[in-house]
Amino acid sequence: MKKWLVAYVRLHHEKKTAERLTAMNIENFLPIQEEIRQWTYRKKKIERVVIPMMIFVHVNAAERSQVLTLSAVSRYMVLHGEHAPAVIPDEQMERFKFMLDYSEEAVEICASPLSPGEWVKVVKGPLTGFEGELVEMNGKTKVVVRLELLGCAGVDMPVGFVEKVK
Repeated sequence: MKKWLVAYVRLHHEKKTAERLTAMNIENFLPIQEEIRQWTYRKKKIERVVIPMMIFVHVNAAERSQVLTLSAVSRYMVLHGEHAPAVIPDEQMERFKFMLDYSEEAVEICASPLSPGEWVKVVKGPLTGFEGELVEMNGKTKVVVRLELLGCAGVDMPVGFVEKVK
């Protein structure tokens, strides 16, 4: 049975590692978002890796060891006090992918613990139908998806765009 694991990758080798894993027929997910960078004299659209030095792999027991054969991959994420790689639940991965695909705003990962908030559903905008947790960070309202092992992925959201899930 396949499980989502988090592999640590050398800095700035994330995209090349994703290409190599795909060539090996190993399902992987590298969270990337396009953003426009402004310099004094020009603007340029770039692809930004949302979580540096990490790549998600969907592997079975045999493929798990194949991933580690790549020189850029150092190890799997393991929770403190555990020996086996940490598993990301499929439902959390699907919600995270959905947020990245349909958000026009930049998605940020915050590793700091968040106090539990209201569970909300987005009713306006490009993320309509998306469910997540409503939180306030640094005075800004955000809708977040908890990736229990990594923290939270959040996107700015006007309060009027969401309603409480009953």
